[in-house]
Amino acid sequence: MKYLDEFRDGKAARALAQTIAREVDPSRRYHVMEFCGGHTHAISRYGIADLLPPNIRLIHGPGCPVCVLPIGRIDDAIGLALEQQVILATYADCLRVPASKGLSLLKAKAKGADVRMVYSSADALKMAGDNPGRQVVFFAIGFETTTPPTAVAVLEAQRLGLTNFTVFCNHVLTPAAITHILESPEVRQHGTVPLDAFIGPAHVSTVIGSRPYEHFAHEYAKPVVIAGFEPLDVMQALLMLVRQLNEGRAEVENEFTRAVTRDGNLKAQALVAEVFELRKSFEWRGLREVPYSALKLKEKYRAFDAEVRFEVKTKPVADHKHCECGAILRGLKRPWDCQLFGAVCTPENPMGSCMVSSEGACAAHYTYGRFRDPHSPAHAP
Repeated sequence: MKYLDEFRDGKAARALAQTIAREVDPSRRYHVMEFCGGHTHAISRYGIADLLPPNIRLIHGPGCPVCVLPIGRIDDAIGLALEQQVILATYADCLRVPASKGLSLLKAKAKGADVRMVYSSADALKMAGDNPGRQVVFFAIGFETTTPPTAVAVLEAQRLGLTNFTVFCNHVLTPAAITHILESPEVRQHGTVPLDAFIGPAHVSTVIGSRPYEHFAHEYAKPVVIAGFEPLDVMQALLMLVRQLNEGRAEVENEFTRAVTRDGNLKAQALVAEVFELRKSFEWRGLREVPYSALKLKEKYRAFDAEVRFEVKTKPVADHKHCECGAILRGLKRPWDCQLFGAVCTPENPMGSCMVSSEGACAAHYTYGRFRDPHSPAHAP
């Protein structure tokens, strides 16, 4: 297939669904986590779960960088803008995430904070060049996909000799999160989140390749199929996982061969390795502290580290007591299990990060009406 609409062909999707239905073992259940929020939205938007046999359950994972950012880090960004009077450059998804004291970056802007939306780290870098008398902080966030552009911005800031540009780094790592989920009590001890296999992320894998997932296949006996974001990509990946599970195999397979290789983008990896190093621990919303799961700037680039320049000290902050984002991100609950979902919490009035981000599970279910019929196949236990 060469064109986008070919990956959205309804007839082909129904044929794949029939093949999956023929090949599933009716005596067993299949629990598959789609790690990435992009897959969650594809599943909701195209009604993929409605095409599947009732013994296949799709579980939403923590693959939304805005969703997993803890409240304390949003508070830090607000503090930089309000108290340090910096220009805070941020992606649009971060603007409306609820923080402490009823604030968000958007509400802080209404209070006078200089918060500006950007589309890339290059925009933030240009902003620093255009405002030499102001400190510009780039609120860097994302998985491995958005980390290389941040590295490029740091290197370019050094080349240009910009002394008014820093990065507030919140880049996190996919494999560490998957390991944490597999080692969690809900999976290993209590079985409250049964996991048989993973749909591996698409964009992340274009950077890191398929090799990092081999650990999960070999050590945890969990099959992984890397899939693109189109509906036929997801359907084909599910068929590949069903076949692996039926045959007792645990391998890493690559459905997204048009963009992903085993070794990934080596140039991008080298840029990241040049600028960043691992943090010993980092808090994720829902997952709590996850060892070696995030990045920080190396010592030689500390002049561009906002946490160093402005002495940022993050304080843990509890989520809203009725918000279930943490449990949803762990796969323990689903959006409609939250009493706030669709009532108090909507995209217009988000109470938690999962309803804010364009990749959030709650936003996906609300936007595409997946909560309206709790007895549909999409809601099968």
